[in-house]
Amino acid sequence: MTCKVRLVSARALTGLVTAAFVIAVLGCSESPSGNGDEPVTGAQPPPSAEEAGTEQTESAESDRDAAPAPADNEDEQPEPAPETATATSSTGADPSPVVIDFEPIASTPREDVPSGLRDRNHPDHPEPLIDLGQIFSGGPPPDGIPPLEDPAFEPAGEVDWLAGVEPVLALEINGDARAYPLRIMTWHELVNGAVGGVPVTVSYCPLCNSAVAYDRRVGDRILDFGTSGELFNSALVMYDRQTESLWSHYTGQAVVGHLTGTELDFIPVQTVSYESFLATHPQGHVLSLDTGYSRSYGQNPYEFYDSSSRPFLFSGPFDDRLEPLTRVLALRDGGEGAVIPLDALAERRVVPFSFAGRELVALFEPGTASALDRRNIAEGRDVGATGVFVRSVDGRLLDLSVGAGGGFADATTGVVYDILGQPSDPAGAALEPVEHLDTFWFAAAAFYPDIEIIGQ
Repeated sequence: MTCKVRLVSARALTGLVTAAFVIAVLGCSESPSGNGDEPVTGAQPPPSAEEAGTEQTESAESDRDAAPAPADNEDEQPEPAPETATATSSTGADPSPVVIDFEPIASTPREDVPSGLRDRNHPDHPEPLIDLGQIFSGGPPPDGIPPLEDPAFEPAGEVDWLAGVEPVLALEINGDARAYPLRIMTWHELVNGAVGGVPVTVSYCPLCNSAVAYDRRVGDRILDFGTSGELFNSALVMYDRQTESLWSHYTGQAVVGHLTGTELDFIPVQTVSYESFLATHPQGHVLSLDTGYSRSYGQNPYEFYDSSSRPFLFSGPFDDRLEPLTRVLALRDGGEGAVIPLDALAERRVVPFSFAGRELVALFEPGTASALDRRNIAEGRDVGATGVFVRSVDGRLLDLSVGAGGGFADATTGVVYDILGQPSDPAGAALEPVEHLDTFWFAAAAFYPDIEIIGQ
């Protein structure tokens, strides 16, 4: 795979925005692999809040096998996105291509090893890290929820199709700031590409409400990832296309196949409002609606999921210290985990704490809509945004509190930091971000059974 970043003007996307809202289900366009003889089948949305408390009488697999009814124009398949995106200049001149190339990054070829995706029990596989009986089909086939490969981005200042409160995944590497709107990520779950010259995969799992970014370099390999169609603890199971090993989205670890035991390096990513991203990174770039697929971008297929009483397609035991779908900020270090319930963090806004031998601080800022509440994501209830940072700058411990004019002020220096850790003084040092998850309690407790609850 060649990592080419295509930045397109928002002015070229007017028609695309209209088309994207026409189809309200997964499975209406061809896979990038070109195998488009059959429509892709996506997940059935979870039960409504009213239905969530009823007893489930069917197996977990059958719950998700039934796909939503196809839209009338399902047969109208869009062409894959072109290698060169065309934009119209602000001066009204003829359209001209706008292409920005980073150093090409080629993924390594497919290796001649047994596939963990297609044969979990192959005798040449190392011992799996999880009970294979706990992996089950979520409904779609491999890549039935199609990842995006080196997609187009557009200048953040030109985006006119995102509401200020809409949630985006904010990622910055080597000064290259990107926003991945959840209105797009919900329908694709994985984005393979490069940011700041680093090969990365950005992932989002709606069922456990978790976003994780990985450096996809493993030794001499550069991996790229697809959706396996499988779930573990109600969380996305990925597969790498080089060895077809299965990976837990939540832990970044290969759990079945040739690379079993291998762990990806996490890259800090935050879920914040588009308005916050734009304020911090006015020269940043936003994942474009020009994806090569026709999806109902902006629509939430999991309506009222995060106000349900039980998670969708979760078969494990519940840790009753908190309600299963309680929103939490989760941290992990090896096998160690800790969470801060979002209600407690929202009340205090600033929570200093210690974890894995480091002095950290968690921040909360209101103003970000839930992607898993209302049908229209922009109308979702305010669940706020979080950040976790090292609680010191240049060796000096910070004493942060909510600033009078917004942000988070240090009592000693008066420097104000925003939710992304950037200082009000352009010459000042930014806070060091710490990788964390905005997620649901049931998932955090399932993956880290001895997890600590902070702030109760």
